[in-house]
Amino acid sequence: MHSTGIFRRIDSLGRFVLPKELRKSLDLNINDYLQIFLEGDTIVLRKIQESCLFCDSIDDITFFHDKCICKKCIEELKGQD
Repeated sequence: MHSTGIFRRIDSLGRFVLPKELRKSLDLNINDYLQIFLEGDTIVLRKIQESCLFCDSIDDITFFHDKCICKKCIEELKGQD
């Protein structure tokens, strides 16, 4: 891990701004999801790759009520009458 030399203050609601340079280099866009977890005493942010709720496929993803579902699983669900 290397330092970027960028510092940000946390506001009263616990928010901070990721600098545009970092968002661009990591291809972070509006409405992307970030996973937040700890590794020891370090906070790690990771961009979430959208994958199917059922099979974790990243191919042919569509959204249904803010959930990712692939077309293959949609077809399987349709076949379960």
